Amino acid sequence: MENGMNRPERIDRRQWMAEALAANESRLLRYAARVTGDGETARDVVQETFARLWGQKPAELNGRLLPWLYTVCRRCALDARRKERRMTSVSESALLDRVGNETRPLDTVVGTEETGGMLKQLTTLSENQQEVVRLKFQDGLSYREISEVTGHSVSHVGVLLHTALKTLREKMT
Repeated sequence: MENGMNRPERIDRRQWMAEALAANESRLLRYAARVTGDGETARDVVQETFARLWGQKPAELNGRLLPWLYTVCRRCALDARRKERRMTSVSESALLDRVGNETRPLDTVVGTEETGGMLKQLTTLSENQQEVVRLKFQDGLSYREISEVTGHSVSHVGVLLHTALKTLREKMT
């Protein structure tokens, strides 16, 4: 994802923001929707993420724009989710109804029916395992980027992924 957005050299701030938004908005919206369980909240979270990016100097990101965006998005989404939980409790079926109409990248790989089974099994994993699996396979982040987003060490990310995939493999057979 090196398309000029990560270069801290003299660049036009508006152009930098426009490029960052164009390249990352949709993937952050999907990620935030998975964390918050609500598309509207996800849009607010992503808007807040890019508002915070505006306050950053490109050089301060040191070429690590994507992990920075995911980290900020994750924190904002978790804050929104905690706030929402305090205000109201959303039933699991209502959440699935809201998210169920979205196109999921995994569907194109293994088919909708099989994806449904995998996603159902995914919910049996710990939250940490679910998050690293989704960041790796749905968002395509590297172990290092996942480490930066979640705050886990790179080796712990590897352990979480290994354990999660082993568990999923056992449950799917």
